[in-house]
Amino acid sequence: MAAQGIIEGETGTQRLLGYVLDVGGGDGMARCRLTLTGDHTNRHGRLHGGIAVSMLDNAMGAAGSLSVDETGMAPFLTISLTTNFLASAQIGDALTATGWITGGGRSVKFIAGELVHENGTLIATASGVFKPVPPGRVTPAPGDAEGRS
Repeated sequence: MAAQGIIEGETGTQRLLGYVLDVGGGDGMARCRLTLTGDHTNRHGRLHGGIAVSMLDNAMGAAGSLSVDETGMAPFLTISLTTNFLASAQIGDALTATGWITGGGRSVKFIAGELVHENGTLIATASGVFKPVPPGRVTPAPGDAEGRS
């Protein structure tokens, strides 16, 4: 973590895509921020849907993590994730995916998310079911010091 609540370069996916994860809002929500480059577009030069889903998945999983760890570093697994695409984005646009818990208990969390353009345009919405990784069940991946995903 570079600054309190800001997670950068933690996983291979985060390093590859270049997003920043902010878990320091103090509101139980996590935010995944990214400014689009040509590496994030489809063949039409617009935001690739897979990048949108990755941003939402990361923000939503981190929101789940905040429910058990104030640093947002406890690993959570995605059980299901449904995404609805409403608008597009292009190179240079700054996007923020925000995740928040809507329900659940100790074993699973129901989490919602939104991907929003810096101008306020809603790009995509998501809902999912996430669960915490049991203690001692995290296996470090090559290049990931602590194996979080």
